[in-house]
Amino acid sequence: MVSRTECHLSMTDAPDAAAVPDALVDRDQWVCWQRQDRDGKTTKVPINPATGRFGSATDADTWSDFATARERVADGTAAGVGFVFTDADPFVGVDLDDCRVPETGTLTDEAAAIVDELDSYTEVSPSGTGVHVLVEGELPEGRNRHGDVECYETARFFTVTGDHVEGRPTTVEARPEALATVHETYVQPDSADREAETAATAAEEAAVDDGTASSEGGRLDDGELVERAKAAANGDKFARLWRGDTSGYESHSEADMALCALLSFWTGGDAERIDRLFRRSGLMREKWDEQHFADGSTYGEKTIERVLRSADEFYAPDGDAPTQPASDDSTESVPDSAASETAARTASPDEHREALQEQVEELRAQVERLERENQKLRAALEKAESDGDSATADENRSGSGWLGSLFSR
Repeated sequence: MVSRTECHLSMTDAPDAAAVPDALVDRDQWVCWQRQDRDGKTTKVPINPATGRFGSATDADTWSDFATARERVADGTAAGVGFVFTDADPFVGVDLDDCRVPETGTLTDEAAAIVDELDSYTEVSPSGTGVHVLVEGELPEGRNRHGDVECYETARFFTVTGDHVEGRPTTVEARPEALATVHETYVQPDSADREAETAATAAEEAAVDDGTASSEGGRLDDGELVERAKAAANGDKFARLWRGDTSGYESHSEADMALCALLSFWTGGDAERIDRLFRRSGLMREKWDEQHFADGSTYGEKTIERVLRSADEFYAPDGDAPTQPASDDSTESVPDSAASETAARTASPDEHREALQEQVEELRAQVERLERENQKLRAALEKAESDGDSATADENRSGSGWLGSLFSR
């Protein structure tokens, strides 16, 4: 039997179904993953188990059942398997990084306290230096990461090793109260952050009272602002972006700019507040804080800068009815505002390359969907032939039928 210490060291080992909670195995929400270097940093990218090509945590057509994902890893074409969190399932993943000594399995005091509080299925991460805890519950409002603690419930995937931490349940337990406690204690702003945020809010309100603020949007606290944005006529778009859904955008970068453009409207163009709110959204990723520019600016700073450079309309309360930000509601495939559209045109060459890479990945996913549909239609043709429907089969095989027209492409 392979020891738990050895298990996470093998890069092509996939966990047995028996090592993973049935609640996860029974759902067709599995991807594979592979390491990829981006801008000098190594990241884990999702892989479609059925094809071996790029997958997506927001495209269910690129997911599979557990067995298929495991086979892809077993044949050596992927490094591991991962489970995708969605709005339709009750699961929340808590990721604790850099908290474990691989040789001894010892956890840091903070990680041990979190694992004790949640008391649910817990496993060692692929590196052996972190742990993942999965619970049933609902992630509270607020940011989803702070320091080495991250929490996800939708539009993300968790690597799954099956390297169970002894002494913890082997099932995913319902822990809504414990999750709320962990979130409040370790993820929400600490006392220093709260004091700074309170001081900033007071300054905003004082500026409004003095008539020096550019928008009265500063009167809303962050929670009220988010709820007001969700309740607006284009609130569905805001809500999707807020929870990390990039569907309808050609790249993750365009989705970032679209959310920043909406936040610019609601915050009155307050760059610091846009940044603070964006970090609470499901779109937040490590790239946000990476330096992508010669002047030392981070990707997040430049994204906000480009959006604000083109912004010309801000929220101005009128009774209880919020006014609309400039947006194009005619299609889901364009940025949500003129500001983000203009910003996209001024993106740097590096960002253009990344956007093109993301578009290529999306196109690959579309091709894969068409290939699967093609296979289904071919199967229907073969069934028609076996059932004796020779007229229909001959018509389609010759290209005169609608199946034949598809196959001839």
